[in-house]
Amino acid sequence: MIALELATFCVLFGAFAFTRLRHLELFRTSQQSLDVSAGALNTALLLSASWAVARAVHATRDNTRGAALGWLGAGWLLGAGFVVFKLREYADKAAQGIGMGDGNLFFDFYYILTGFHLLHVLAGLLALGLTAIGLARERGRLQAHTLETAGAFWHLVDLLWLVLFPLVYVMR
Repeated sequence: MIALELATFCVLFGAFAFTRLRHLELFRTSQQSLDVSAGALNTALLLSASWAVARAVHATRDNTRGAALGWLGAGWLLGAGFVVFKLREYADKAAQGIGMGDGNLFFDFYYILTGFHLLHVLAGLLALGLTAIGLARERGRLQAHTLETAGAFWHLVDLLWLVLFPLVYVMR
């Protein structure tokens, strides 16, 4: 599943790069209206969330349920913070009259790429939440496999953002 997700995003990134080369000036001017600091904040939130999820995995392996749930909760909250700031960014763009299908290829790609990524963040949050419920209910020695699997997906989402952020927000 992770390989399929990577392949899908690679195709989208390639399409973005190819289209950017054909419409360089449009992409440059449109990109300037993005808030790089908002993208940087979202990067910090996702990196911190991934760190917290990794700590939760270690705590699970050490059989410390309270620490595992605490770290998992912190990771979930940081990921939810990403969602809040991304939705706020979309609202700001909508207030400026910038949407999908307005004839601006850059913003079509912006919404497709960041929206598809946002759906993956939401799926990751669901996986982390369900994993936390499972850890809380688990009796005896904690099993880390489910959390490791959810964590691998979460780290993929983080990795994709680490490509998406510079590609869409930073590279001129």
